[in-house]
Amino acid sequence: MNKPKLIIPFIIAFALYLPFSSAAQDKHKAGKEEGIKWYSFEEAYKLNKKKPKKMFVDVFTEWCGWCKKMDAETFANPFIAKYMDEHFYCVKLDAERKDTVEIDGQIFVNPNPASKRSTHKLAVELLRGKMSYPSYVFLKGTSKNQLLIYTSDC
Repeated sequence: MNKPKLIIPFIIAFALYLPFSSAAQDKHKAGKEEGIKWYSFEEAYKLNKKKPKKMFVDVFTEWCGWCKKMDAETFANPFIAKYMDEHFYCVKLDAERKDTVEIDGQIFVNPNPASKRSTHKLAVELLRGKMSYPSYVFLKGTSKNQLLIYTSDC
């Protein structure tokens, strides 16, 4: 007889907890929307031609745990997001993307898009062959719209 009496308070507490848990999740989701504005490489490159601004490229992979940690903790920070958006065109570049990228007539492809871990040539070029994830590339536009590359791998 005592067990049903103990279960009822737990059920009530759990029922009261659910609305607060849902609200916390909504706030977390809303915070992600207020995070860094990410562009594709192609979008940022076009924007840089119209209005020159430094580019920050986050080279990541879907399977990288540290990449996900950076997204969740660092890039979700509102102060960091505000600073990055003000000073850079921020790019998310999947190092294993499957599609073709054309930048000013130069074509970058994934040589083996059917393979699980084939690296895209744009990522190889940006990281100068030093493939580790996450890695960050800073690109500075010049007056000729060429990009100077500065890399920082973790």
